[in-house]
Amino acid sequence: MLNNGKEGIMVFEPAYLKAAKGDTIKFVPTDPAHDVSSVVIPKSAKAFSAPSNKPLTIKVSEEGVYVYECKAHLPMAMVGVIQVGNPTNLKEAQDRAKELAKTFAMNKDRLDKYLMQVK
Repeated sequence: MLNNGKEGIMVFEPAYLKAAKGDTIKFVPTDPAHDVSSVVIPKSAKAFSAPSNKPLTIKVSEEGVYVYECKAHLPMAMVGVIQVGNPTNLKEAQDRAKELAKTFAMNKDRLDKYLMQVK
């Protein structure tokens, strides 16, 4: 969770991650004032959330697409995507991305770009 990264301001790095079922993912608030919460998760997966300035470790136990956000910086499109195995819920993630993009004041296509990497 960074204020400035390779893809601009207010980013998760990496913002798109392909993981295997059972992998552990760690969210680290490198810069202050960032939180993380799941927005879209596969069926049977557990929602996740961590308050501002707190690291979070999750185990991705279900195949599909996980979309997450930093609520504090959502208007700047601080979002990310994890793909675990087959993208079983890709349509749901794409539909939700359209709704989320309406709340973005900048980087309106950022989430779409990340979802285009899902194969």
